[in-house]
Amino acid sequence: MTSASAPNSLLSALDLLKIELDGAIAHVRLNRPVKRNAVNDTLVTQLHTCFINLPEAVRAVVLSGEGEHFCAGLDLSELGERSVFEGVAHSRMWHAALDQAQFGRVPVVAVLHGAVVGGGLEIASACHIRVAESSTFYGLPEGQRGLFVGGGGSARVPRLIGASRMADMMLTGRVLDAEEGQAVGLSHYRVADGAGVAKGIELARKIATNAPLSNFAVMQALPRIADLSQPDGLFVESLMAAIAQGDDAAKQRMRDFLEKRAGKVAKQG
Repeated sequence: MTSASAPNSLLSALDLLKIELDGAIAHVRLNRPVKRNAVNDTLVTQLHTCFINLPEAVRAVVLSGEGEHFCAGLDLSELGERSVFEGVAHSRMWHAALDQAQFGRVPVVAVLHGAVVGGGLEIASACHIRVAESSTFYGLPEGQRGLFVGGGGSARVPRLIGASRMADMMLTGRVLDAEEGQAVGLSHYRVADGAGVAKGIELARKIATNAPLSNFAVMQALPRIADLSQPDGLFVESLMAAIAQGDDAAKQRMRDFLEKRAGKVAKQG
């Protein structure tokens, strides 16, 4: 990836992130390697700021972690005693940031390695595609620490692996390795150590070539339809399909396909 540091002054000021822009792709790295990229309030806020202020040219994001781990979760050294209200406000701050990743403007590909624990798994579960290197391991240790997930994990992780499996991880401290994580649905792709970023960028480039409205429909409509009753979901699907196919970019792509200027679906090696 030929890259340039983010020229946008606002993005450049986000010191706990490393942001590189290459045309339609933004590569965002969590940048607290000494802390295993553990998340403090500043990092959550900077993630929120980053996703809101992506340059218009960006069509997909790759999110990874600097150093040996993706993210070891909440930085407990900064966790002071909070009132109930303060705890709710803190949780909602995480929700706002990760909602912007999941329901923002462009799809996000997470590249996972090392620890994907607690809040790290909550961040990963907000992304649309997850690539896991062999070193990846997943954990939800909140139950052993007298805590409960607060960054959206209870809403997102069960949609990937089921509530009972998440309960097992939280109640017993069970840790899943990369192979187990792939088997239960925490990752979409498994790659060798060191190969994750290249794979993530490859996928992001494919995603970035899609019609923006199609990507938007997949990000925004698909998860909401899945939460509706079947009759309601089918109606919303009809509306979204009509909107998408009425887009000028979609019409041009259909003409390209019918006039044999676009490739057909083929099995990938």
